[in-house]
Amino acid sequence: MTGTAGRITVLVADDHPVVRQGLQVLLSVQDDIEVVGEAADGGQAVAMTAELDPDVILLDLKLPVMDGIAVLRELRDAGRRTRALVLTSAGDRDLVPLAVRAGAAGFLYKDVDPDALVRALRSVHDGNTLLAPEAAGSLLRSGAAGPAGPAVRGIGALTGREREVLAQIAGGRSNREIARLLRVSEKTVKTHVSSVLAKLGVADRTQAALLAVRQQER
Repeated sequence: MTGTAGRITVLVADDHPVVRQGLQVLLSVQDDIEVVGEAADGGQAVAMTAELDPDVILLDLKLPVMDGIAVLRELRDAGRRTRALVLTSAGDRDLVPLAVRAGAAGFLYKDVDPDALVRALRSVHDGNTLLAPEAAGSLLRSGAAGPAGPAVRGIGALTGREREVLAQIAGGRSNREIARLLRVSEKTVKTHVSSVLAKLGVADRTQAALLAVRQQER
């Protein structure tokens, strides 16, 4: 479903009415976001995604009927264009690797700052992958990010500006947001991103972000 006047359409999937209502209130005041539906269980989430074709689904992992991981797999296997931003409890930290492998574009915990959640939703809609720092740490510890020793050492080959760009990538920001923050053109940012990926020996922004988190933990 294409939002009115280009707004981001969102489906909220959570089995707690209070959480759904809170997200509805938070997102309804955003000029560029439109909540098009609410699902109370995993089966509804899959069916409503097929029916409404939202840009983003805000997905809890602990859902009745069908859990969030199963929902992610269903959406992935069906080839849905909808981007999934997991919003779940901190107790679900061990599910990060499963969620990422099942196709989640983002992973946040419910104690996230409301403004950060809105920024994350926009970032995921723009095609970026965003993980809460704790979630990224869980993914790295699981080994799902793959071997990274040489690539981490490759961070030393980055220029100061490239390190700044990498830090913003790790924060889940899009090229447009990075360009605005660093006061350079979006084309320049794209060039820096390409250089960062090449020097780190990684294939995409997600792997670069994970390596940045790992470097911070060293």
